[in-house]
Amino acid sequence: MDENDEIIVESEAVSLEDSEDTTTTDTKTANIIPFIMERYNRADDYREQDEQRWLRAYRNYRGLYGSDVQFTEAEKSRVFIKVTKTKTLAAYGQIVDVLFANNRFPLSVDPTELPEGVAKDVSFDPKEPEELRGSTSLSTSPYGFKGDGKDLPKGATAKTLEGMLGPLEDKLKDIDSLKAEVGKTPTAITFSPAMVAAKNMEKKIHDQLEESGASKHLRSTAFEMALFGTGVMKGPFAVDKEYPNWDEEGEYDPTIKTVPQVSHVSVWNFYPDPDANNMDEAQFVIERHKMSRSQLRALKKRPHFRSEVIEAAIAEGEDYTRESWEDDLSDYAPEHGVDRFEVLEYWGMCDIDMLLEQEVDIPKDLQNLDELQVNVWICNGKLIRMVLNPFKPSTIPYMAAPYELNPYSFFGVGIAENMDDTQTLMNGFMRMSVDNAVLSGNLLIEVDETNLVPGQDLSVYPGKVFRRQGGAPGQAIFGTKFPNVSQENLQLFDKARQLADESTGLPSFAHGQTGVSGVGRTASGISMLMNAASGSVKTVIKNVDDYLLKPLGEGLFRFNMQFDFDKSLKGDLEVKARGTESLMANEVRSQRLMQFLQVASNPALAPFAKFQYVIREIAKAMDLDPDKVTNNMDEAALQAELMKQFQAPLDNQQQQQQPPAGTDPMDPTGAGGATIGTGVAPTPGEQGFTGTPQNGQQQQQQPQQQATNTQQPQADGQQSPSNEQLQ
Repeated sequence: MDENDEIIVESEAVSLEDSEDTTTTDTKTANIIPFIMERYNRADDYREQDEQRWLRAYRNYRGLYGSDVQFTEAEKSRVFIKVTKTKTLAAYGQIVDVLFANNRFPLSVDPTELPEGVAKDVSFDPKEPEELRGSTSLSTSPYGFKGDGKDLPKGATAKTLEGMLGPLEDKLKDIDSLKAEVGKTPTAITFSPAMVAAKNMEKKIHDQLEESGASKHLRSTAFEMALFGTGVMKGPFAVDKEYPNWDEEGEYDPTIKTVPQVSHVSVWNFYPDPDANNMDEAQFVIERHKMSRSQLRALKKRPHFRSEVIEAAIAEGEDYTRESWEDDLSDYAPEHGVDRFEVLEYWGMCDIDMLLEQEVDIPKDLQNLDELQVNVWICNGKLIRMVLNPFKPSTIPYMAAPYELNPYSFFGVGIAENMDDTQTLMNGFMRMSVDNAVLSGNLLIEVDETNLVPGQDLSVYPGKVFRRQGGAPGQAIFGTKFPNVSQENLQLFDKARQLADESTGLPSFAHGQTGVSGVGRTASGISMLMNAASGSVKTVIKNVDDYLLKPLGEGLFRFNMQFDFDKSLKGDLEVKARGTESLMANEVRSQRLMQFLQVASNPALAPFAKFQYVIREIAKAMDLDPDKVTNNMDEAALQAELMKQFQAPLDNQQQQQQPPAGTDPMDPTGAGGATIGTGVAPTPGEQGFTGTPQNGQQQQQQPQQQATNTQQPQADGQQSPSNEQLQ
């Protein structure tokens, strides 16, 4: 993004001007602040039950007992078995592994099936005769017949395609024989302007996500989604980013650019419209910020923040008030007040009359509307920023993805809530088992004090001496063994753990449990169990695709379409979330792609296969970046030509070095590697028989063999051995 883009972003926004009048009774802000505070308080009250669910989930994750848990006097053990933490981390790990299986953000941009404004395919044939050029072209209708009057004259194709070449406009503008179709001759060259624009837009979005640290923010969102049931991300929103730069004299001269930013928003600081079940239905969203004095002053460097009003808010002092749930989340409660400011960020609809009362300069094309979407920041009862939403179409830049969808609530259900009851059971059974083990591992002492000298210490330890004053020996002190029933409690614990597996859809073997029996003792059995367990994860990843990744990608797409004037990005494009595609194991996917490649290598089927797509998908299945390890069509053609040039001298050299048949030094038989035919084994007395002759045959064999050697002609011109050689 260049410097002009910054001006464009700022000029698109309509904001409330700064003012030196910072009194709380300012008529310009007297209506908007109570309006927003009323919505904030209503959203805060509505989500009280959700906060209790999140607190219970957090305690189960940390292994903490809440104040509502009461122990009896007989319960000595306070053990907490953190199975919730194990299940949550297992779910979080599976989500992250799926989303980042190919080491890149799971977003792609593809052209629509029938792109508008940019041609899907264009082609030209450099060897086509001049008289045939322009005879077929982009018609007003794809359906017709010869002589229907819809054929365009020669040269009309280029004019018709003008403005539809998108990123290839400069490259193809001088070609007057373009056709809006795939090349149909062997010498035709085909280009895909829509596909080129899609890939350029995809690279742009991935670069913006990488610069904003989107992978880190997505992992934080995935963790809260698994634990609390809902993960929230914010973006894109424009920020001024400083790029380090030094001039020729070594002086630090940074470059400031306005770029899109995404970030993770904790579910604790997220207050959506209480009457909405998802972000599409939300009329407003409020984010609660906890800022220091330095952070609040840093807002003055961002566009449309009122510097004088910010200083007035700081002068009134810190006003942050801890919520009840913040004390439960902290390991310790501070004895003093919090040295921070509470800042509310509002995104949502506002009546236009209220904006006109505040003397906001609303554009004429918007004055006929009843309400507009605004972004308002409030601190210490003062309006530190108010701006009309500059993005078109106006959308609230927040995404909330549920782990498990709750159709009757905005917030979803997480791992901890699904296994809340089973976690309670496991803790109870384990405490009973521990308490019983302590009792059964020690003797219960009974003492008859009438047989002992009064005033003695009755504690028992090795070498203890008791003084008796009467009674029979051994009747003063007795030891009783308490029965051990801890195994029954542990069996109940294992049953509760199995129920936790079923309630969460995460079997224990999926996160490292040993001792799996039955079908799970084999590699194929484990594979079957893992595939069955991936069913629950599939739904979760689908929620991430639909509620988080796709809206985020579409937001960045609209941002670039509105504020970036690079023609190579423009087109009728579609953003797709690819998280669910990674659910298929890479090994299985790669194997299937290789099988398809073998089938497509058939000359009769090869023309129907898209080898470029297949090669790119094989690279993805191998966790490789296809843009780095594969070539496009032009690069592939150049690479093939270079390989031909290098291969030709090697082939000639191999032909010169190859020995003639029968003289191969690696062939000790001298037969040139020919196949030896099958025949009948020689019998005793025949030539070539090397076995031991039977009795009475040895003397007859030798004269017979000599006669055969002298009478039988030699094959292949070989000479018969002489008598000297035989001897």
